[in-house]
Amino acid sequence: MERTLVLIKPDAVKRQLTSKILSRFEDKGLKIVGLKLMQLSKEKAMEHYAEHKKKPFFDNLVSFITSGPIVAIVLEGKDAVTVVRTMMGTTNPRDAAPGTIRGDFAMDLGRNVIHGSDSVYSAEREIKIFFEEDEVLDYERVIDKDIYENLE
Repeated sequence: MERTLVLIKPDAVKRQLTSKILSRFEDKGLKIVGLKLMQLSKEKAMEHYAEHKKKPFFDNLVSFITSGPIVAIVLEGKDAVTVVRTMMGTTNPRDAAPGTIRGDFAMDLGRNVIHGSDSVYSAEREIKIFFEEDEVLDYERVIDKDIYENLE
């Protein structure tokens, strides 16, 4: 099974959208294997957004993600990265389809409520930024056989 990182950003936490967003992932069948509410430090934010360091919007990214609490989540499931990215919708919420998280809950690129890893490689790197190894759990769910066909 694949794992991915999701961040519910400060705008969504302040708007009390956390449970609505989490329930979408659980309803889809993704398994929560890591979850924490946290205030992100500037240093961790800069590490997370390191690939954007030379871009003009870097300072705004860091400033926003550290402006309030976030919820960091590790989700697990078949093709979790792609599934989560599809559920989130396009980065610019005004272009995101209705029914996606951004399409339903956001209006502005700078306040787009959620982050999700863009590849398996990014997910592995990002999970290590937000979670210690013992904070990401392995466990079985009885319902997995009802979610996945031919579960190995």
